[in-house]
Amino acid sequence: MKDQPPEGLRYPWEAPPAEGEAIEVAEGVLWMRLPLPMKLDHVNVYALDDGDSWTIVDTGFASKRGKALWARLMAGPLVGKPISRVVVTHHHPDHIGLAGWLQVEHGAELLTTRTAWLMARMLTLDEQPVPAPEAMAFYRSAGMAPEIYAQREGERPFNFADVVAPLPLGYTRLCQGDSLTMGGRTWNVHIGNGHAPEHATFWSRDDGLVLAGDQILPSISPNIGVYPTEPMADPIADWLEACERLAGLARPEHLVLGGHKLPFAGLPMRMRQLIDNHHGALKRLLEFIDTPKAAGECFAPLFKRNIGPAEYGLALVESVAHLSHLYQSGLATRTRREDDAWVYQRKE
Repeated sequence: MKDQPPEGLRYPWEAPPAEGEAIEVAEGVLWMRLPLPMKLDHVNVYALDDGDSWTIVDTGFASKRGKALWARLMAGPLVGKPISRVVVTHHHPDHIGLAGWLQVEHGAELLTTRTAWLMARMLTLDEQPVPAPEAMAFYRSAGMAPEIYAQREGERPFNFADVVAPLPLGYTRLCQGDSLTMGGRTWNVHIGNGHAPEHATFWSRDDGLVLAGDQILPSISPNIGVYPTEPMADPIADWLEACERLAGLARPEHLVLGGHKLPFAGLPMRMRQLIDNHHGALKRLLEFIDTPKAAGECFAPLFKRNIGPAEYGLALVESVAHLSHLYQSGLATRTRREDDAWVYQRKE
C-alpha cells in the first residue's frame, strides 16, 4: 500500500549501489542491490564481514541473472573470503530465492525462522502447472475482475519453484529474543508479522543499525495480504501488533537497512506513519462500505490511486485483508453475493 510521503526521514545515500557493486553503510557492512522482474524492481541484500568469511542477509530471486550477479559480487566487493552464512529475513522469493543455492554450491549455513523455512520449502515443493480450484474459488470470493479471473484461469500460476532454488534439509532456527554475531556486532532478534509470518529483524547492540527486511520500509509499506493458503488469516492485526511492539525499540539514531528502497534514519516517526497509515485505511474503508462491497471494489479508498494490471493481484489480497480485519473485529458483516463474492458492509 502506498502511504504518505515520509517527511522528516533522512536518507544518508541518495542513490543505491550500481549493479555488481557495494556501498559500505557502516564498518564491515556492505549494501548491495539485485534486480527483480516486477514493478518493485529491486531487492536490497547485505554482506557482513565476519573476519574470515561473509554473512549474507537475503538473496534475491533464483535465476541465471541472479547467480551471475552473485558471481560478480563474489569476484568484486566480496572477493577473498567465502560466504559462510546466509540469513533470511522472511520466506518471500526475493529474499530466500538463492538461499538453497548458497547452501549447496557455496557451503553456507542457512539461518531463518522456522515458519519462513517451512513455508518456503513447502511452496517450492508444491509446484502447480494449473491454478488450484481452491485458489480460483478464493479469487471469486474476493470479487476479482472477470477479465483478470478469466486470464488467471487459463495460465500457469506463479510458482515458488520458478524463482526459488530447492532448499536442502537443514537450517538454523532464529527465534524472538535470540542474539547472534554478524559483522563484528551482536544483534538482537525481534520477530515481526503481517507482511510475512515470523519475519526476523535484527537490532545491533553495538551501534544504531537495524536490518529490517520488509517489516520496516521507507516511502512504501509492505504488502499485507490474505491468500488462498489461509483465507481467514488476519495479517492486519498481526501487522499492527508487531508495529506497536517494534516501535518501542525505535530510536532517532537508528539507521534502518531495509529490503527495498534506501537506508534511512528517523525510525520513531516512520513506525508511527506505518501504524497510522493502516488505521487511516481502515477508517476510510469502513466509511466506504456503507453499502455492500467486495474486495475488488474497494481499491479507491484503500490506495487512493489507480491500480494497474501489474499491481492488481497484490492490491486484491490487501483489500481482502483489510475487509476481513473489519469483519473479524466485529465492525462489518459479510454475506455471499450471487456471483460467489463475499460482500462486506459496515455495522450500524
